[in-house]
Amino acid sequence: MAADQEAVGPDPVVTVAAPVVTVAGPRVPRAEEVLTPEAVRFVIGLHRAFEGRRQELLARRKTRRTEIAQAGTLDFLPETAAVRAGDWKVAPAPRALQDRRVEITGPTDRKMVINALNSGAKVWLADFEDATSPTWHAVVSGQVNLIDAFEGRIDFTSEQGKAYTLKPAEQLATVVVRPRGWHLDENHLLVDGVPVAGALFDFGLYFFHNAARLLAKGESDPNSGPYFYLPKTESHLEARLWNEVFTHAQRELGIPHGTIRATVLIETIMAAFEMDEILYELRDHAAGLNAGRWDYLFSIVKNFRDAGERYILPDRNSVGMTSPFMAAYARLLVQTCHKRGAHAIGGMAAFIPSRKDPEVNAAALEKVKADKDREAGGGFDGSWVAHPDLVPVARASFDAVLGERPNQKDNPGSDDQVTAAQLLDVAGAGGHCTEAGLQNAVAVGLRYCEAWLRGLGAVGIFNMMEDAATAEISRSQIWQWIHNGVVLADTGEKATAELTRRLIAEELDTVRAELGDGVFAAGRWAEARELFEQVALAEEFADFLTLPGYALLG
Repeated sequence: MAADQEAVGPDPVVTVAAPVVTVAGPRVPRAEEVLTPEAVRFVIGLHRAFEGRRQELLARRKTRRTEIAQAGTLDFLPETAAVRAGDWKVAPAPRALQDRRVEITGPTDRKMVINALNSGAKVWLADFEDATSPTWHAVVSGQVNLIDAFEGRIDFTSEQGKAYTLKPAEQLATVVVRPRGWHLDENHLLVDGVPVAGALFDFGLYFFHNAARLLAKGESDPNSGPYFYLPKTESHLEARLWNEVFTHAQRELGIPHGTIRATVLIETIMAAFEMDEILYELRDHAAGLNAGRWDYLFSIVKNFRDAGERYILPDRNSVGMTSPFMAAYARLLVQTCHKRGAHAIGGMAAFIPSRKDPEVNAAALEKVKADKDREAGGGFDGSWVAHPDLVPVARASFDAVLGERPNQKDNPGSDDQVTAAQLLDVAGAGGHCTEAGLQNAVAVGLRYCEAWLRGLGAVGIFNMMEDAATAEISRSQIWQWIHNGVVLADTGEKATAELTRRLIAEELDTVRAELGDGVFAAGRWAEARELFEQVALAEEFADFLTLPGYALLG
């Protein structure tokens, strides 16, 4: 498949030589409905216009990481002080994004699409990123499923014969799509031998096929519009690139400027110091910021992994949003968003309700309620859950604060000024590094990697919905503890690669006993072990476990 000529840059009359385009992947049912010549040409146009800049920004990430390692600290940017001090606001939110008090997240497989839209949440984050293992089948069929949902023709029948269909349109959640981060390629679509960015593939196909469809619904459907969540952003310059992509895409398809709305996940420590600047760069297209708490912890470990004991993260399950450095991050997000007229969206409740153990279930639901009460009381306009049964819990917390109001953007948040020192006070979290925590990190990381290699991006493990973000915390903590010679508080033993390998072997024995020899042998446990040991124990720290993992997906 090839395009005759492609327009690039702001001037639509500038042309370049026709590219050689390769679409190569296993057969996916109905792929031809998504990978039309016109849609592929649109994605190619995005690639040719923005791939150079993407590569520059990925190189800048490495430079920035080197600077952080040398300085051992971060601070707000002096060169953008005028933006932080300025009197400006983002564009007003469209009707569909005024009330976001409960958002549910999940991948775009057919059953999840129906359950999420029917969940009673105000928003469904349709996730091509952390909750999706980016197999060719998953990324293409996910696009098919979204089109079918918008056309009202999606259904699903389980192996047990249970049928799933959509509720009436007025009861469905608003769809907000999360494309992959800037760091991920899509190796099944090559332009002149170069893979396109996974971000541009996901965004481009969704926008090409659905922007006009959603806008055509008009006043008959208040839940319509091309809305996005932007992951893994590390700087306002990366937000600027997204803004340029949005402007280009709208112009190419004749969509009015500012129609796209994007919520940025503040899930890297660098982005926490550039919240104002990120909203400013996207101000015509900005909808809000989200406290991506799990990836945020991973980012702190990754970027300060060799900066000494003051940045050593204790057992991940002992660090919550009441930890001082996390509370500071939440306060700053609310303050920044509401000052700029944007929504502040809280973090994920990853608990999976269990009907088998009522006592455990009740205790966990109480923790979820306390988390959501704290967010609503702290000024957030909404929050995330990972399971439909948690929607009523989160909704009750926000209903109690919001009442009939759609949001609380008029609440400026805490008066306390958030400092760089507060954002970086990891040591102030307290807690301990323990062998029990190390064992949990091994168990979660190993089990997640195996499921991810089988094409599952959101996985229930120990009554928690785990995704790539929580697996990243698990493996990065192990790396950090080993390379900083951490002594485990409960055993007095030092965290080492040898101890970790022993725990991995023990966990595999446990899994084999749970599953039985036949099911275990049919899994991808040997590859999962190899991948997990590579990203947790190798001397060189891998930026993302999904990078070496992607090569194993096929």
